[in-house]
Amino acid sequence: MHQSIDLEALCAERGLRITEQRRVIARVLSEAEDHPDVEQLHRRAAEIDPKISIATVYRTVRLFEDAGILDRHDFGDGRSRYEATPEAHHDHLIDVETGRVVEFVDPELEALQRQIAEKLGYRLVDHRMELYGVRLDRED
Repeated sequence: MHQSIDLEALCAERGLRITEQRRVIARVLSEAEDHPDVEQLHRRAAEIDPKISIATVYRTVRLFEDAGILDRHDFGDGRSRYEATPEAHHDHLIDVETGRVVEFVDPELEALQRQIAEKLGYRLVDHRMELYGVRLDRED
């Protein structure tokens, strides 16, 4: 379900100054098919530009998050993980044994969430859902 998002273009749209190191970090995030944490981002960015420090990665993800072009997720493993803010909404299922993150969209679930909000007297404007599970076919 992964869709590539051009973070570099979003930076330009938001008027963010794009240094060469930010460009590398933006490219790594745009190409990520997982939800990397800062250490993983740093490793990948340093393969492209060995001068990128982990402090630069931390500052850059904070800047991108503040600009609304990067989403931070805390999937219960003690590490903040990141993805480019998706154009289309999706939810997450986290495998608690491996940490694998599965993105999904379920129209019935989306409709049910709107109905629940309305029943409680609200119009739903946004939500975030994270499901945690173990594989059914695992051997004990």
